[in-house]
Amino acid sequence: MPSNRTIPPMRASLALSAVCLAALLVPEQVRAEPERYRISGLPPGEPLSIRAEPDPAAEQIGEIRSRALVFGCTNDTPSRTTWCRVKAGRVLGWARRRYLAPD
Repeated sequence: MPSNRTIPPMRASLALSAVCLAALLVPEQVRAEPERYRISGLPPGEPLSIRAEPDPAAEQIGEIRSRALVFGCTNDTPSRTTWCRVKAGRVLGWARRRYLAPD
């Protein structure tokens, strides 16, 4: 006799697996509540690059002109320098911690 248990569709199971895997791959300190930061340590008027990955060689996907939301920082990066997960406008990426200061 067949069981009355419901088996989730394969897509839902795969999506849940992907979410769990992504959570494991993102360092804990990067999954914090966002805080407002401002650019610091750059010449006046010079924007801070937002990169696709926490690496200076990664594709530049945007810029921070004055302020951004910071979701956490990590030095678990290829260059061993500290990078922060940032959002400026609609752009979500990575920026060097060295040039960010709490607002």
